[in-house]
Amino acid sequence: MPEDEDDIFQQEMSGVKPLARTRRVPLRTGKLSSKDSSLEARRNAAVNMPEVDKNILREDGLVPLDSWFVLDYKRPGIQIGVFRKLKQGRYEPDAHLDLHRMSVDIARKELFNFVEEAQSLGLRTVLLIHGKGESKADREKSSILKACVNHWLPQLAPVQAFHSSQPRHGGTGAVYVLLQKSEEMKRKNRLHFNKGRE
Repeated sequence: MPEDEDDIFQQEMSGVKPLARTRRVPLRTGKLSSKDSSLEARRNAAVNMPEVDKNILREDGLVPLDSWFVLDYKRPGIQIGVFRKLKQGRYEPDAHLDLHRMSVDIARKELFNFVEEAQSLGLRTVLLIHGKGESKADREKSSILKACVNHWLPQLAPVQAFHSSQPRHGGTGAVYVLLQKSEEMKRKNRLHFNKGRE
């Protein structure tokens, strides 16, 4: 005849002794001492530490541009042939960022992060879609994001050149951006072009 589960449990636990309990420290109530309040202040400061903004892009000096204004910029040292190919859209963009309907502040953050990430991934050509700003009633000189992109891109060290895109990529509503080669790409190019040379 099967035994009851409670009986089996009691038989198994018959030789077990309870553990000795240690005395608990009573919870302190009342005001914290000055020493404890400084600790509390440091903890709060660590938790609520303001985030350092490493974004170097600034908005001062922005002037809205005409929707059809062609953006172009080239750092000294960039070959004319490379810039011409960029301008003609002969470098297929490795990635793109669409800034449509973003506020200036959000676009500033997105653009900075996008260029930083593209540089870290070793991308060479990217496409930024800023739009033409024609949705406003006053269509003349209303392209704020376009002006921002034109103002911000030269501030970023990885940006070597940029030019308004070809119609198939958005025309004057987008811009091709040529980024600096990563150290890995420079090394690969050196190996490729020095192959067979002593």
